[in-house]
Amino acid sequence: MTTPEIDATIDTWTFFEGAWHPGNVRIMGPRSHGAWLGSTVFDGARAFEGVTPDLDLHLARVNRSAVALGLEPKVTVEAWSDLVAQGLSRFAPDAELYIRPMYWAESGFAGGVRFDPASTNWCLSIYHAPMPLPSGVRATLSPFRRPSIEVAPVDAKAGCLYPNGARALTEALSRGFGNCLMLDGLGNVAEFANANAFLARDGIVYTPVPNGVFLAGITRARVIALLRKAGVAVIEKTLRYDDFLKADEVFTAGNFAKVAPVTGLDDVRFEPGPMFRMARQLYWDFAHGRMA
Repeated sequence: MTTPEIDATIDTWTFFEGAWHPGNVRIMGPRSHGAWLGSTVFDGARAFEGVTPDLDLHLARVNRSAVALGLEPKVTVEAWSDLVAQGLSRFAPDAELYIRPMYWAESGFAGGVRFDPASTNWCLSIYHAPMPLPSGVRATLSPFRRPSIEVAPVDAKAGCLYPNGARALTEALSRGFGNCLMLDGLGNVAEFANANAFLARDGIVYTPVPNGVFLAGITRARVIALLRKAGVAVIEKTLRYDDFLKADEVFTAGNFAKVAPVTGLDDVRFEPGPMFRMARQLYWDFAHGRMA
């Protein structure tokens, strides 16, 4: 395949049904099960500064998510990877991009609620998404909670989970905050509405232990491993909101912004601290292959 000429006016490229399409191409109709009843899974990887950290893990996870939801993962990780390389060649080498493979069910059985796994369709969309500056965000405690595996497919990166996070963010924004911590059904901290949560206290980093109510993210796992390799004690445990209020610093880890500081929780203020700075620098060094 020849490398296409880069057109900086095109914000998005999507591979769908055997070809690359510019822009926000329509991939579902009004009777598509994914559009109507939410049978979608996706993943999100990043390209920035010429690197795509943990791309292989994101591509493998979208296939696991498909299986968890009951869809058929029809694209191998190797095929996903080849398509990503094709897509990236359509952008500038240093472009800041979001890489989103996606599956959904196209049709359902009689009655419509139960989808037909054999109807699984898919696409790969790559588009400009600037990396947020690590300037920090003030957060609050959300009145909305994360569901458990008994009531939602929390073992998949499923599209149907995200409206709950969206309403939590909307409620937080209505009170002047930029993000929010969400609890599980027992009142323990699960994560922020759009990223995994970390706190540091007395030189030790803590993060909620995975308990089946939130997706323990790829970036989260990478940050934990990098900090531990650097000699920092990282403890996964059950945490309450009060633990975060008593922290020396709080930060997030997620694919979109990678590692970002939290500058306040309700009336408590924080400064971006040494553990956040170390975690972010370690991640950037890893992403660029600068690890010893």
